Amino acid sequence: MIYKFSILYFVAVIVANLGFTYLPMIQLPAGQALAPMSFLVGFIFVLRDYAQRELKHKVLAVMAAGVVASYLLADPFVAVASAAAFAISELTDWLVYTYTKRPMKQRVLLSSAISTPIDSTVFMVMLGFFSLPGLLIMTASKLVGALIVYFLAKE
Repeated sequence: MIYKFSILYFVAVIVANLGFTYLPMIQLPAGQALAPMSFLVGFIFVLRDYAQRELKHKVLAVMAAGVVASYLLADPFVAVASAAAFAISELTDWLVYTYTKRPMKQRVLLSSAISTPIDSTVFMVMLGFFSLPGLLIMTASKLVGALIVYFLAKE
């Protein structure tokens, strides 16, 4: 399949938004909650990096389609927050990945390290439940994908 990462990226965006809409939050100690899809979101950032390798800057079209899908598929309560968080964080991820001239696995880790806290912050602020512990938990769960790629990638 010629555009396997680009297709996986787009499908993962749809699955994540359906998950945020239909899967219940996991209650954590100290009253914090974690969306089970946060782990998938971390892999979405990594998939976007690989999709960019396939499509170069045309990945922006797939990102735009992901924003539209995020808006259309999310519950009305989270639709705008999901689309805004996705758009801002994915654009940040694209910028960091594009302009950092490091080896692939370092670019994946760096772009994810910068974009995942932005994604979590925008999402939580727009929904009115921002907290520092929540930000740390959501960001850490999203970085799992980037860390797996960093330690397994040969490049």
